[in-house]
Amino acid sequence: MPQTVLLAEDDRAIRNALERALTLEGYQVTAVADGVEALAQAHRTPPDVLVLDVMMPGIDGLQVCRVLRAEGDRTPILMLTALVETQDRIAGLDAGADDYVVKPFDVEEVFARLRALLRRTSEANGAPVDVPKQAPETLATSDRLIEAAGLRMDPQARRAWRGARELELTRTEFELLELLVRNAGIVLDHSTIYDRIWGYDFGPGSKNLAVYVGYLRRKLDEPGAPQLIHTVRGVGYVLRED
Repeated sequence: MPQTVLLAEDDRAIRNALERALTLEGYQVTAVADGVEALAQAHRTPPDVLVLDVMMPGIDGLQVCRVLRAEGDRTPILMLTALVETQDRIAGLDAGADDYVVKPFDVEEVFARLRALLRRTSEANGAPVDVPKQAPETLATSDRLIEAAGLRMDPQARRAWRGARELELTRTEFELLELLVRNAGIVLDHSTIYDRIWGYDFGPGSKNLAVYVGYLRRKLDEPGAPQLIHTVRGVGYVLRED
């Protein structure tokens, strides 16, 4: 049975072109022109994944995302945005979006990101999590929790804490942090992280990973406490408590 996509885009040309491309790729697509229709359709027939344009009349994509997340709807959401500033992208992540594509986009990039979101959803619903063959010495595990550098995570419940403080993380933030915790003390290069989290390496020009790391740092860091996620310039990132 084909996977279902709810596409909300007010630009008719982009909407029609993307609907055709997704249909040819094998998806069952419902295309709407604004946020009001998107919410109504999502409530009527929940899709496997949503593709939302940020800038729409009436209710925009960010508002649609916020409403669905407030209702407890965890359907993966891919945002389409013409806004290129980091703060604009962060606003989308803060609203609960899982990923974004900046216009003008290559349709193959949209396909890759949708495949990654749907694969991650499938894994979260029962498939095993990718675990390194040899756990680093800094990693402690219990029946459900994984711990490193003062962080605790419960992958099954998708909850995380720094000390006694619980962290409010989006799906992608949680998976990125889990990858770093499971590999605490090991420098992970950009391509490895892209492959594990998104299933696709978007190349050296992509700012996607840097945006997510920056946003995750803001949620992790505490005054007077050591920074946990460190940049290894030209290579990637590592989780360690200095």
